[in-house]
Amino acid sequence: MNPIELTSIGSDTICAVSTPQGRGGIAVVRVSGPQALNIVQQRWQGKPLSDVETHTVHLGQLMDSNGDILDQAVLTVFRAPNSFTGEDVVELACHGSTWIQQQAVQTLIDAGCRHATAGEFTRRAFANGRMDLSQAEAVADVIEAQSRAAHHVAMSQMRGRYSDELKSLRDKLLHFVALIELELDFSEEDVTFADRGEVTALAHEIHDLISRLADSYRDGNAIRNGMPVAIVGQTNAGKSTLLNAMLRDDRALVSNIHGTTRDTIEDTVVMGGTLFRFIDTAGIRQSTDAVERMGIERTWQAIDKAKVVLWIVDVTSADTSMAHDILSHCEGKALIAVLNKTDLDDDVAARSELNDILPEGTPIVAISAKSDNDIEALRELIVRSAALPTVDNDAIIVTNARHYQALTRSRDAIARAITGLTNGLSGDLLDQDIRECLHWLGEITGEITTDNILGEIFSHFCIGK
Repeated sequence: MNPIELTSIGSDTICAVSTPQGRGGIAVVRVSGPQALNIVQQRWQGKPLSDVETHTVHLGQLMDSNGDILDQAVLTVFRAPNSFTGEDVVELACHGSTWIQQQAVQTLIDAGCRHATAGEFTRRAFANGRMDLSQAEAVADVIEAQSRAAHHVAMSQMRGRYSDELKSLRDKLLHFVALIELELDFSEEDVTFADRGEVTALAHEIHDLISRLADSYRDGNAIRNGMPVAIVGQTNAGKSTLLNAMLRDDRALVSNIHGTTRDTIEDTVVMGGTLFRFIDTAGIRQSTDAVERMGIERTWQAIDKAKVVLWIVDVTSADTSMAHDILSHCEGKALIAVLNKTDLDDDVAARSELNDILPEGTPIVAISAKSDNDIEALRELIVRSAALPTVDNDAIIVTNARHYQALTRSRDAIARAITGLTNGLSGDLLDQDIRECLHWLGEITGEITTDNILGEIFSHFCIGK
């Protein structure tokens, strides 16, 4: 990928603390830009930086603006272009006192640096061709990963697996364009370079590849943000107690008074290497209370958004009068029937009643949320029911909403091209659709972009990355 000129990327040298805010054992201050070595040298007592090799580590003293020793530090040099940003980079590892961090940045600013903006180091890496835009976005995803699955997907994208897939698609599209444009160039001589059957097969292959990536977003979004699991049932069935048991924390208020939960309560937990987002909902019943009815409406909304639904049934009453309403909202969801309060009564009657109501194959599990009985078995069942794909560091799964939008638009464009081929559309019109498809794929990798898009993307990065 060739370096991209961006109006907001200048020739100045930037610095910032790259480790998390607050006090710690070690803090790292990163400096990047054409004057990185010269500026740091002004505040460094140790081996002259002009003499050091790239990717080497040195011990010395970091000086403040008055020439006093600020801290003993370890300095690492990365010379351009073999650095994260593609520029000269110096990283100073000093003690993690917040005061030392502040003074270290200030002495570098006094020597000629500018404080980096959010995501500016990664933005420079993108601008200097060290990574494409999808890889740059994956840097933030690696930092924000809350589960093994999310980490694996982000690492795969950062290492370029996703970019390689998009490059393969782009090559196929360029081959398509070349065939069509050759035909256009020689149209007056009535020479055909592209067999329409061959071109149609190629278009279908491209469409299938784009569809596979776009369709992976459903699972990718759940992996990145948490698989939504709605806990539903009638009042006082033990939904809030179950939420607390799943989280191993007293997150929700528990009471034997009916209708205590009036709104949804959400929290997350990692199970089987995947992040799950549990949603405790208001109990479902007929009610004339306006506030409670609003809470019940939010329960239906939570079910609609969920991938997995836990229908909690109290075995001491086995009230299934709202079953039709609950099941009608659960179509297309992974439904698990949970028989609760087995510490108070057996589940025989409730299980028999549910078997007559539930769709065939719906799993039923008996637990006591209060006593924590069989909660682990329920956790394992939820992980299996989520049916997420096996994720490793080579997985190509779309997790970014911006990428998904671009993929759907590129899929629409190639679909129009397929329709055009079927209907005998002229080559110049087919060419427009294929070029639009290329455009949207280029927006993902950053080959086609604007400063507004880049500003929005990198504004969500932390400063120092």
